[in-house]
Amino acid sequence: MTNIGTKIYSGKAKDIYSTNNEYEVIVKFRDDITAGDGERKDNFQGKGKYNSLISSKLFEILEESNINTQYIKLIENCSILSKNLKMIPLEVICRNIATGSLLKKFPFEKAQKLKVPIIQMDYKNDEYHDPMLNDDIAIALKIATQDELNQIRTITLKINKILSEFLKEKGILLVDFKLEFGKDLKENIVLGDEISPDTCRFWNIETLKTLDKDSFRQGQNQNEVMSIYQQVCTMIVDENDLKKWKI
Repeated sequence: MTNIGTKIYSGKAKDIYSTNNEYEVIVKFRDDITAGDGERKDNFQGKGKYNSLISSKLFEILEESNINTQYIKLIENCSILSKNLKMIPLEVICRNIATGSLLKKFPFEKAQKLKVPIIQMDYKNDEYHDPMLNDDIAIALKIATQDELNQIRTITLKINKILSEFLKEKGILLVDFKLEFGKDLKENIVLGDEISPDTCRFWNIETLKTLDKDSFRQGQNQNEVMSIYQQVCTMIVDENDLKKWKI
């Protein structure tokens, strides 16, 4: 039996707890929601539950395709038992369609479909507001080696292909998404964090309607945002699991 221990990390929307097994942690999803580098904050009841279920399902899909993730199992509807990783301070963003900050920084057309995915890496550091970096900066800061950066890119592109195909079958277009990676005790690169409407841009494949946290960024109210998160959950998660967790 896994026992929850002390809180060892608190992020913008998740807490990490130790367990009675040093190789495992519990990732607890909170109902907090933020935007604008944390400048706008709120708390929407049910958000943590939806994100934990969505993340669990997408991690399971990746595990079935031989992507090494920190996911072990969903232990309740807001908490995931996970491998204990030493996280790499990178936010790895994969873009399939031009939108969001890409339009503010570069002359892409709105909703332009990219011929090949763009992989962008940002330095995960609140003090410096997560700036974009290149390989030379990452290596100079000793964040990762060139080989590790190459591995991360390769894994990210595989994840993009797997999730894009899976979500397309569910009626969802994977516009872009953010990943985080860590290292296990054997120094293997392992996918961590979460994959949810908080970290991805999902569009309805037919209407191109927003199905993610952009709804909060755009000023929609709690009921509207939570309706979207619930919709994504019911589109992605298996029916038996929806019943089990009373969705």
